[in-house]
Amino acid sequence: MCFSFILCTVALSAQNKTQKNKIAKANNSTQLRKTVSKLENQYAKKQQRIKTLAKQNGWKLKEELQDGTFTELLDVAEDGSPIYYTTFADHVSVTSRANSLYEDGLLHLGITGKGMQVGVWDAGIARDTHTEFDSRVTIADNTTIIGTHPTMVMGTLLASGKKSNAKGVAFEATGITSDWSRDKIEATEAAANGLLLSNHSYGIKTDRVPDWYFGSYLRVTKDWDNIMYNAPYYLMVTAAGNAQKSGNNSQPIAEAVGKGYDMLLGFATCKNGITVAAADAKINSNGDLTKASVASYSSFGPVDDGRIKPDIAGSGTNVFAAYSNSDTSYNSSTGTSMATPGITGSMLLLQQYHEKLYGTFMKAATLKGLVLHTADDVNEAGPDYQMGWGVMNTKRAAEVLSNKEYKSYIIEESLSQGETYSITVTIPEGEQLFASISWTDPASSFINRDVVNNTQAALVNDLDIRISQNSGIYYPWKLSAANATQAAKKGDNKVDTFERIDINNASGEYTITISHKGELTNGLQNFSLIVSGVAVTECSVTAPANLKVEGNEDKASLHWDAIPDGLYEIQYKEVKESSWITKYTNENIFEMPDLEIGVSYEMRLRTFCNENVASEYSLVYSFTFNGETTVLDEILEAHSVHDLSISIYPNPSTDIIKINGKKEEDSHFQIISTAGLEVEHGNVPEEGIPVSNLSSGMYILVIDSSKGMSTTKFYKD
Repeated sequence: MCFSFILCTVALSAQNKTQKNKIAKANNSTQLRKTVSKLENQYAKKQQRIKTLAKQNGWKLKEELQDGTFTELLDVAEDGSPIYYTTFADHVSVTSRANSLYEDGLLHLGITGKGMQVGVWDAGIARDTHTEFDSRVTIADNTTIIGTHPTMVMGTLLASGKKSNAKGVAFEATGITSDWSRDKIEATEAAANGLLLSNHSYGIKTDRVPDWYFGSYLRVTKDWDNIMYNAPYYLMVTAAGNAQKSGNNSQPIAEAVGKGYDMLLGFATCKNGITVAAADAKINSNGDLTKASVASYSSFGPVDDGRIKPDIAGSGTNVFAAYSNSDTSYNSSTGTSMATPGITGSMLLLQQYHEKLYGTFMKAATLKGLVLHTADDVNEAGPDYQMGWGVMNTKRAAEVLSNKEYKSYIIEESLSQGETYSITVTIPEGEQLFASISWTDPASSFINRDVVNNTQAALVNDLDIRISQNSGIYYPWKLSAANATQAAKKGDNKVDTFERIDINNASGEYTITISHKGELTNGLQNFSLIVSGVAVTECSVTAPANLKVEGNEDKASLHWDAIPDGLYEIQYKEVKESSWITKYTNENIFEMPDLEIGVSYEMRLRTFCNENVASEYSLVYSFTFNGETTVLDEILEAHSVHDLSISIYPNPSTDIIKINGKKEEDSHFQIISTAGLEVEHGNVPEEGIPVSNLSSGMYILVIDSSKGMSTTKFYKD
């Protein structure tokens, strides 16, 4: 059993040029270029039409309303209706449990957004000179109008926390800020260049469109789905809106006038993006959700074809954030506009964590699937049209990532025409089994033009997940648009691009099968499968026990009780030395070589069950080497040896690795391959560690000194 493992908290340049190039290679560049050209032509024609019709009808082009929201005429529907975009904030918010990933959080991961980039499109641009942004915000278009709303959104995303209660979710990330007028064009170009996430805390104003717009699959919806399909690592995150009690849709599909249903508009109905609702939630000190309800303003679904929208909920009430009046101003606010950057920022942290663990970013479908897979359910079991799959739980999502190949599966696969994909999993007795699939679907050729509550499905490639055990078959959750207030049921889901099966009190072997209906567009569909609650291995996260030592000439053989599927880390040294020598083995036996008679040594061990899940170290054992008469001394107290994080550059590297900060005089390095084999070692040179003779790939760098051991990952180009 081999692991490509990471041992300590590290500081990495996450979204570097090499990573962006890898993402760009996965894009359908030809289609993205065609999309940009097409959208540019549409934009030019649309601008002329808007100006002409606005003059004829006396429509205002821009307006700031009494409640502080900003609105602008950005489109005209085919039936002549003016389409106003509007911000979705009455005030601002913060996410929940993203702080579990910080150094001082519950998981102690040191994930802060450093090296990551996020895009914000909004009503104007953020005040890039605000003291909270530390020169980390870049204006990406020619807009000069600084907006209150984009500044607060950007602050919720990445403010550094000079005022602690204004600290953003990804407080060391960088951001690009752009005006919303050319959002599709600019986002397509950014996605083509490797952008992973963009935040859109705005949408169509609900009191200026006909009823058939609500819940419809529109041209703007299709355009965004098409962008995401051709840029499979890019994910758009948008606010659901604040129109729950507006009554602006007099013909909701659920026939529930005045109850807040069927209020989603425009790109909030996309198949491939994430639409965010606002929740009033309470979280305890352990990061557990203790109480939650949908916020009184948050817009409800469904989409007309019955898809589960909104997708997820975040906290959206009374949050303090950077403000645009000056470089040091702040304000507080409430709305789905600020619940959205809380979700976007949390997902940015999850992408950074995944890259730290595995050296790559997740595809958008995987990231979306992970968020919905691990959400905290609210009210009755299953999803609903108020908060989708529930309140986002960043902590649980991070745990599923770190438990990959131990207690969870995260698989990115593809399904060809007529194929099925299946795996068999083992569930410990009494566990809850969660299995889900998510995919980025081609844009639908269907566009609703003027039909109220048109139920034609926008889904193009209909994948299915089923779980079987003996003669029983388990089905995913689904909702009914015609019965929007009813609880979710289980059955054949024919409309959603995310399907999840939950099995309580599972036990034994289950077979998970992915299949499809009908013809697959392009004959192929990529998908992401996430399974949690499984026993991937029999490994136990416990330190090795019953250590014994046998002397033999100049070697000592160590033996201990075997742990199934375990990888063992052995550290040993002379008692008088400060630096540990670290080795790895899959066997429960290890030979310490080149020992000297009469010299005292000590060692400690720990077990890895996957590349990220390890036991605590055993207590420190000692012995004096006397050849064949060597025996263990009494167990010593565990020494206080600190695992320290280091920062290295450049990463990836071709010739040499340098270490940020002052080098300790006794620093010793090891370079370990992903198979656990030492490939280089020595004292750390002042000029840096040479790596030019290494093959291309990922390696582990271990730095050991009197102040402790530090470990990080690097890539050799």
